[in-house]
Amino acid sequence: MNLLLKFHLPIRQFHFFLVAVAIILSTPFASLAQKPKLPKPRILEHEIHISRDQLTGEMRVIPAESTVSLAGAIAPVIRSRVDLVEVQCAVTAADGTPLRGLTQEDFRLWEDGAEQKISSFDAAATPASIALVIDASPSIYRQLGDMRGIAQSLAKSLQPQDEVAVVAFADETQMLLPFSRDRNLLNAALASPQLARVANSSESFIYQAAYLSALRLFGGRSGRKAMILLTDGQDSALGLTWDPESMAPKPGADKSLTFQDVARAIAASGIELYVISTEPRPPAMTAERLAARRGESLITPAARNAKIPLYTLYLAELTRQVGGELYFLAELGSLAGIYHSIALKIEAEYTLGYYPEAGAATPGWRRLHVELRPDVPAQAQLTYRTTYYVPASPQ
Repeated sequence: MNLLLKFHLPIRQFHFFLVAVAIILSTPFASLAQKPKLPKPRILEHEIHISRDQLTGEMRVIPAESTVSLAGAIAPVIRSRVDLVEVQCAVTAADGTPLRGLTQEDFRLWEDGAEQKISSFDAAATPASIALVIDASPSIYRQLGDMRGIAQSLAKSLQPQDEVAVVAFADETQMLLPFSRDRNLLNAALASPQLARVANSSESFIYQAAYLSALRLFGGRSGRKAMILLTDGQDSALGLTWDPESMAPKPGADKSLTFQDVARAIAASGIELYVISTEPRPPAMTAERLAARRGESLITPAARNAKIPLYTLYLAELTRQVGGELYFLAELGSLAGIYHSIALKIEAEYTLGYYPEAGAATPGWRRLHVELRPDVPAQAQLTYRTTYYVPASPQ
């Protein structure tokens, strides 16, 4: 008995020691198991089906699981429209720095010439939703370099509550990361081998990717919304030409997506569009030229005579129609630097919200005009989207 008691205590201590070692050794593995992982890529073309409404002429969006009814016909989908219209405004001082500290009373807003009551105001206090839509076709992918620099740049520029999504496209649109606040996931998405897999196709469905991203990512979201589209502009799908009619639906091609559909979808969702072209800026496409034609189409014979590449002109036309900016990578330096400057601009924006009158709910484009009140510094520069689109109902 004494001998058993003599060895009982050391054995119990040894048992505790083994348990402690097991816990210590298992801790790293438990942490790895709980670490967030990049979700499986999702092909947006598989999730969204489209069909043109014969009555309104607009594209209807039908979720893939609701496409076909038991009778084999297209199932009707009703989408309610949020009446609140949000207008994002950037205000900068004479030296280009953001002008902060403005209030709702510092702004006035008009729709189609009628002044509107500003019902909501946000001075960049609510989270922003930013989608990075990246052209991964081979001609672009080789120029991207280390995409992790973009993640690091955005992490420094954005607030922790801001959400970022990542989409890569060539002949398909793949969502690599849905909206997330996790910057580690953002870095993983931009460094993902899936980008190289997307780059296997030589085709580039640019406008289809922008359209699907607008619908899939931004549906139901409010506040500051931005899409940053990185591409060379050479689209493989829409068949755009120097004839402006190529932007509109063609007879007998009811299900074919058009440039007009893309512009409507982005404008109806209140998304601010930033396009980064990897092509050089055409000498004739000066900032002054673009500003002078802000209210009219850029697709003209004069532009053709000026030797502006058609694909670059259509990128400018899209930003003109929906409200946004066109950047040229070659003249602005590093890609991470451009993303950084865009993010800083988004972080300094004011969002004005108003409810249009009931009679203004008819489908179509609306003109917006915003002014600063006289007591705001005279040298302040104000930029905002000048149009939005009211879709026909039902959608």
